[in-house]
Amino acid sequence: MKKFAIILGGCGRMDGSEIHESVLTLLAVQQAGANYQCFSLNQAQAQVVNHLDNQPSRQETRNMLVESARIARGDVQPLENLDVNDFAGLIIPGGNGIAANLFTLAQDGAEFHVNQLVSQAAQNFTKAQKPVGFICIAPVMIPAIYDFPVNMTIGSDEGTAALVTNRGAIHHSSTVNEICIDEKYKIVSTAAYMLASNILDAYSGINKLVHKVVELA
Repeated sequence: MKKFAIILGGCGRMDGSEIHESVLTLLAVQQAGANYQCFSLNQAQAQVVNHLDNQPSRQETRNMLVESARIARGDVQPLENLDVNDFAGLIIPGGNGIAANLFTLAQDGAEFHVNQLVSQAAQNFTKAQKPVGFICIAPVMIPAIYDFPVNMTIGSDEGTAALVTNRGAIHHSSTVNEICIDEKYKIVSTAAYMLASNILDAYSGINKLVHKVVELA
């Protein structure tokens, strides 16, 4: 059975990985006849947000690995343990929180950088000719990870599309139920909650992305 690595960045759309996107990814992997192992950074989140009122908590700190264990039902490993040889591919769900935790779009805007462990993991899979899937805001990382142009999508937001294009990516506008496939590098992306208005919308693209990643593996 093929096994896929999933990188999470906490638990909750505002300060970690988007829970719907993460769980739907895990579901789709098993529906595609494969299995998964979750990984996360053993580091503090950039911030903690009250998801009831979307207000940051100034007094509270949370650890990404500990919070990701909520989604993974405890079965999550530190990202430094990820060995590309053990997996058929890699998938990174989105969420506003990962744009602060896994890369620094929230803090640095267009000058963002990607966490070194996250970037190295994606590079290692691509060098091994294994597929990598990026969901929602996660595809924004692509031009900061790879030093070659990659066909990708973040949906249809013009500002974000311009940002990734300026960083060297080849952006393709898409609808919520579409995916973008860079066949040469086996890199797949979909918009999910960049466009989705409900969980069914989000699943339409995530399911296609996961099945394509499994197929490419």
